[in-house]
Amino acid sequence: MKPIQVKIALTAGAFLLFVLLFNANRIAPSKKEAMGSNNKTGITNNANIDVYANIAEKNLNEELKTKFNFFKKEAVKNANYFDSLATLWDNLKKPDVASLNMERKALQTKKAADWFMAGNRYYYSVPFIKDETELPVLYESAVRCFKKGLELDPKDNDAKIMLASCYVEGTNNPMDGITLLKEVEKVDSNNVKLQLAFAFFSVKSNQMDKAIKRFNKVLEVDPNYIEAYLHLADIYEQMNNTDKTIEALEKYAAKTNDPMSKSEVEKYIKQLKLK
Repeated sequence: MKPIQVKIALTAGAFLLFVLLFNANRIAPSKKEAMGSNNKTGITNNANIDVYANIAEKNLNEELKTKFNFFKKEAVKNANYFDSLATLWDNLKKPDVASLNMERKALQTKKAADWFMAGNRYYYSVPFIKDETELPVLYESAVRCFKKGLELDPKDNDAKIMLASCYVEGTNNPMDGITLLKEVEKVDSNNVKLQLAFAFFSVKSNQMDKAIKRFNKVLEVDPNYIEAYLHLADIYEQMNNTDKTIEALEKYAAKTNDPMSKSEVEKYIKQLKLK
């Protein structure tokens, strides 16, 4: 990990989790590390993780199996019990199986919000799954859920942005995702999630100038989204532009309400000024 990434980890960690889970300080490999070209796939409507769920269910101890069977039985009558099932699997560090139960809830309720929840759960499970063979299935499942939700609520731009992220990160059709983002931009250019998605994809493709413009757009739309300064600082450091790195970090330090983060960033600024 680069020095600046170490220094800002305290504050960037939670945010970057959204980003690459968007990605940064995790125990499991990041998407970039875990996803190779061989793991990307075309999208089908049939991908599911039942096989992984079946294995997980067989490994439950007797106490948990009793809870599982009770929740499963009740879920047939009351879809809210799928939330209990998801919590059970979350506690066992099985976010993929938890996501499957959220999709089952959506199948029962037929609500767009539940489909979007399931899609988000699948997408955000990716960084925590160590079995690389499962990753394409998670992306395909996420795509399926977002599509079903958008059939019910076609104007939900946040869901379109998430669908686009799935296309870019987990399929052989990244341009489908970029096209979808551009469609959203035509009607909702001030959407912070949209601008962040463009920014992160620009960083991944090493288009740093475009990434800088997108992060600055984020700050223009929402001046309180100060984590953007951290990403700008990291980009400028990669570009060996120390002055701009310091400028971005100073702006972050001036705005953060976290004294520990402020202290760490200021220490790093001093190190940069000594170069």
